[in-house]
Amino acid sequence: MRAYGIPLRYYVDSLRVFRFIQGRDSVWRKHVLQTDDVDTQWSKMMRVLGVDVTYALSPQAKGKVERPYQWLQDRVVRTCALEKISEVEDVRAVLKEEVNRYNHRQVHSTTKEIPSVCFNRARQEGNSLFRPFYLPKPYTSPKDVFCLRVSRTVNGYRRISLFNHTIEVPKVELYEEVEIHLVPDAAQQVMEARIWWHSKMVHSVTLPLDGFRVHL
Repeated sequence: MRAYGIPLRYYVDSLRVFRFIQGRDSVWRKHVLQTDDVDTQWSKMMRVLGVDVTYALSPQAKGKVERPYQWLQDRVVRTCALEKISEVEDVRAVLKEEVNRYNHRQVHSTTKEIPSVCFNRARQEGNSLFRPFYLPKPYTSPKDVFCLRVSRTVNGYRRISLFNHTIEVPKVELYEEVEIHLVPDAAQQVMEARIWWHSKMVHSVTLPLDGFRVHL
């Protein structure tokens, strides 16, 4: 999104990353929570950015996505078989090259144009539904958009508990709920926790990444 802009709408399937489905994802055997009663981390981010979401109920419903995927899968499998590639890292390199060729060098059978050329021309002519990326208020950093979100209630000692870590939040009133934006850094093996209350970031702390288990 930062490179190409914010789309008008995402058309996705019902993968659990995108959508909560009662009976498949839930441990609530008495149907306490129904389908879509739970916000996934992905859907929260879409809402912050103002992106609509439409769910396809079958693979056939989103054929424009499935057909290129099938084409890429066939190409990758055949290339690996011909070149006797079996290591995962080598297969990833083949996939990266095929995606690059599909986007930037191959003429599309329907549009008769190279996809990247067609996309860039549409942007230049103002015929694209992509909007320039911007930070929605009150955020001042992309970290508060592209992050994991959890909520906690401040206790009587102005502290919250976060995955076995106790964090003091002196600028928040007692028993108020705060939203915590979690920004993982796999390279440094740390998790930055940015605590928000009443549309303001009131505290930030960096914790060891080990031990965090956030439901998507």
